Parts: sequence; C-alpha cells; structure tokens
Amino acid sequence: MSTADVTRLRELPDPQAVLAAASAARATDGVAPLGEAFELALTRPGNHRLITADGTPDGAVLGYAGLAEDGSAEALVVPDARRRGLGRALVQDVLDERGDARLWAHGDLPAARALAAALGLEVSRELLVLARPLTRDDASAPDLPDGVRVRPFVPGQDDTELLAVNAAAFADHPEQGALDQTGLDERMGLDWFNPAGLLLLVEGESEGEAGREEIVGFHWTKVEDGVGEVYVVGVRPDHQGRGLAGPLTRLGLAHLAGLGLGEVELYVEGDNAPALATYGRVGFVRRDAHVMYSRAVQR
Repeated sequence: MSTADVTRLRELPDPQAVLAAASAARATDGVAPLGEAFELALTRPGNHRLITADGTPDGAVLGYAGLAEDGSAEALVVPDARRRGLGRALVQDVLDERGDARLWAHGDLPAARALAAALGLEVSRELLVLARPLTRDDASAPDLPDGVRVRPFVPGQDDTELLAVNAAAFADHPEQGALDQTGLDERMGLDWFNPAGLLLLVEGESEGEAGREEIVGFHWTKVEDGVGEVYVVGVRPDHQGRGLAGPLTRLGLAHLAGLGLGEVELYVEGDNAPALATYGRVGFVRRDAHVMYSRAVQR
C-alpha cells in the first residue's frame, strides 16, 4: 500500500501518536500544526484521517488531518515524511469529502501557501497573534464601575452561567460561541488551566448571597510555556456600553503581570479594525498569523 493512501477513521487507535507527530512538526516549524480544539478532538469520535508508514491505522503516523462538523480542518505531516505529497493527499481527501472545507494553516508557512496555491485555494480568514511586554504598570488593578466587583471562577458553581454569558457574547463567533460544558470540562482538565486566572466581573447585592449576583463579563487568562495570553474576554451583550471591556482587559493583564510574566499575547481577527486599533494603542504588535484557506466560492 502506498504511503500516500489516506485512511478515514471515526476514532483514532492512538491519539497520543498523533500528538507526538504534532509535537515533532512544532519543533521543526516553530508553530503548532493543530489548534487547541483539534488537539482536544483527537480523543473523541470524529472525522479523522491518517497516513501511516505501513498503510494500517496502527502504523507509525506520517500524516494526520481532522475535519470538524463546521467545515474547518487542520492537517500535519511529520518532518521526516515531507516532500512526498502526503500533505496534498490529506488536504485533497478533505476537499473530496467536503468541498466547502476551510483549512487552517498555522503560521501560514511557505509550504502551506504553496500547497494552497497548487490546489486553487484562497485566503478566507486571517487570525492574527499580537503581543507586547508586560510592565510594572500592568500590575496595578484598574478601578471598576460602581456596583461591579471581580472574583475568580469557581468550577462547578459558575459553569452554567459562564457558558451562557460566553454564548451570548460570542454568538457570531464560529469557535468560541460553540463552547459547551464538554468543551469547558476539557479545558479545565488541561495543565495550563487555573481557576484563579479566569476572572469574573459580577454584580449583585452581596458577594456571599448565592443567586443574588450575576456574571456581567469575564477575562479568561492562560499561561503556557512562560507566556501569558488574553485567552478570552467577554461582556454580556446587555451590559455592553458600560465601559466594562477596558477595565476587564486590564484586570487580566494585572493578573498575568502579578505572576511575574514578561510577555502577553492575544488572538484577533485580521479584519477587526476597531480591535486592532484598540490593541495597537496599548502597545500590542503583530507577531504571527494563522490563515484559513478555502475555495473561492467559500470566501
């Protein structure tokens, strides 16, 4: 059997083997080939594709592709197996099944751009990575509007309301708005998760009276490999316009600076001009880009 033969699988026999392949690709490319959501999906039934050394599902992993229900897809080839057409075989198989597939190219590396051009794919989305140093001034907590206070997330207590606020705040966002209890549980099980870093803006008569307060916004921070991240910032739509977003953002920066971190990064859509202008004013600059490719009809 040719090593370019693609095997479609409902479940992966060894998700760790794919993670190891992704780790090898990251070590060579300097950027992870799979996003967090796709890595988490490796252990679940889904739409998986493998290319292995012997053509069987249990063989050594040479390449992998995952296709999500929303049509987004990601693929990787281990460094030692590149320049053999495996990446093209994986991507073509995804497109053969779903012509409207949208394929992520993390870091938008030259090889990804060349493959996209060869397959007639065009850029349909750009997610930018912005970064800046954390300074001593960032460690100072901002003033909050009257009646609003901050407290850390309590797993098991705040899950349902946090998910409701997140769904409302990101109703038009293709990934974040789909976060459910399973996704939250998965992220809480990751090494980087720290409930103290998930800051809730709450409003109510008494901090100690259950059911009397409500979550009006949140700033979910992340720390991985010594770098802080503005993971998610959300404000309930019916509380927007109250000036909460700025203090909420600074609360997260203060938390990260208080941990002694030297740098913070965030992700923002490349066509979100107001957000780019806002982040630019506080010192964020472009570091990287993750690009989504699809057929022109899907743009």
